Amino acid sequence: MDVSKEMEKHQFRPLNILYLSQYFYPEVGATQNRAYDMAYFLARRGHRVTVLTEFPNHPSGVLPRRYKHRFWERQKLNGFRVIRTWVFATPRKTALRRLLFYFSFMKTAAWAGLLVPGRFDVVYATSPPLFVGAAGLFLSRVKNAPFVLEVRDLWPESAVELGELHNRRLIHWARWLEELFYRKARKIVVVTKGILNQLLERGVSAQKLVFIPNGSNTEIYSNRGQAFKKELGLEDKFVVGYAGIFGLAQGMNFLCDIAESLKTNPDIHFLFVGEGPKKPDVLHWKEEKNLTNLTVLAEVPRQEIAQVISAFDVSLVPLKKNRLFEGALPSKMFDSMACERPILLSVAGEAAEVLRRSGGGMFVEPENLPQMKEAILRLKQNPELRIQMGKKGRRFVEENFSREKLALKLEQVLVNLKIPFKN
Repeated sequence: MDVSKEMEKHQFRPLNILYLSQYFYPEVGATQNRAYDMAYFLARRGHRVTVLTEFPNHPSGVLPRRYKHRFWERQKLNGFRVIRTWVFATPRKTALRRLLFYFSFMKTAAWAGLLVPGRFDVVYATSPPLFVGAAGLFLSRVKNAPFVLEVRDLWPESAVELGELHNRRLIHWARWLEELFYRKARKIVVVTKGILNQLLERGVSAQKLVFIPNGSNTEIYSNRGQAFKKELGLEDKFVVGYAGIFGLAQGMNFLCDIAESLKTNPDIHFLFVGEGPKKPDVLHWKEEKNLTNLTVLAEVPRQEIAQVISAFDVSLVPLKKNRLFEGALPSKMFDSMACERPILLSVAGEAAEVLRRSGGGMFVEPENLPQMKEAILRLKQNPELRIQMGKKGRRFVEENFSREKLALKLEQVLVNLKIPFKN
């Protein structure tokens, strides 16, 4: 599909969109990238977009000094407006502190939204955190605008599965709130078919549901060559890379086990780039296991991540072995393919099927160490195969998972709400 021609065919009067996302640029992550790209491409289409988000602090939990003792800040960013609000942030990630973190944004986002003058044509809230939906629903009522909910993950189910949430009363209350949002939303945007099917099974109307998957911004993510690999002095190494959050779901201990299993191969080097709650563990394992074949770097700005991925010879896209993730579709797989890097995907279910269609890498059973080791060695020995996979992956993303094309689909959803346009 030619995006420019598609844009010319559909000309709409601009919508005034309030977009709520607790996580946002300059924070690094899949949620932040998706929200930024959707806001950017909608604004480029001529819509008036206001993003309501937190003061940046994720995943470190530390507010930069410039935001301390402030309630909110407004700025212009690449054609759209961003309003940042205070949030309770802390490096100590206990269950109670996480809830305070979520609740604080819910309250400050609601207040900040009230202070924004004028009316909106649609209030769009992306979840999780689930409580963003509460602020979005409240503001949709106050602003008399349709409420659209984006569901990137089913919460509290995912929190219960990962052991992050145990309190039965809180779980019951969160599920009640979740069902309320599903009833009140005019449209529900889901990012995986697994989520779509689960919501259908739970009785959510098919007419409400819209599938707009994760993808990649192909303007930012592309093959940048291996200059960064040379900067690190790894030009003679076969680099197995991971770029993303060092979180509970990613199985960082498994990634370290892979590095340990290949210590006897001196020409194979592992490169992990990012931040997250499991990073101290990774650094501890690196020292304890004497992983001299592993380099761990801090996260890099979004504008530079394509250079990092391009330094990989193969890109790891892992999740822990859990039925919950069989409906996952990690955006980092599309970013790696957009950079023409073959991926080793250890995510069963929907993601594995997408990878099969793309031809952009190999599937490895989650947390299967012998299989992962074999796959790494096979790709190392077949440079032509790696090149072919990289080309196929890039082409597949351009045709099916370009963030610009996905934003056009979202635009259609919002326009088709049949709400009155402003003159």
